[in-house]
Amino acid sequence: MPALFFNIIKLLYLAMLFLFLWQVARAIRSHIGSNPGTRSDGFAAEVVVLTGGGNPERIRLRPQGHVFGRSDEADIPIDDPYASEFHVRVGLQDDKVIVHDLGSTNGTYINGRRVTNPTTVVRGDTVQVGKTILEVR
Repeated sequence: MPALFFNIIKLLYLAMLFLFLWQVARAIRSHIGSNPGTRSDGFAAEVVVLTGGGNPERIRLRPQGHVFGRSDEADIPIDDPYASEFHVRVGLQDDKVIVHDLGSTNGTYINGRRVTNPTTVVRGDTVQVGKTILEVR
């Protein structure tokens, strides 16, 4: 009887150890194992800047985001007189692309609707900054 009891205790200990190591591995993978700028649905989140002329510019998103605006100090300067100096931040949060208007004068529009709060966008959505269109891909 005591041998059976100790064997059950050993199995429970091994199960608990396995669960602990599995949780540690999941935590490590979620913090450093995933590729920044890659969403869990398998595609690298990027924004394509569509302007009046020239080739579209592709920007791969980083988790802290990119600030788009007319200023040379913005992460992604855009040549648009209707854009504010620091108009909008587009970044990743919890595997979602988030658009955050930074108090711009002329506003930020997602699929033609003005937004003032941080808003989640999906692949194919368009973000209008002044006369410049950003497409999420």
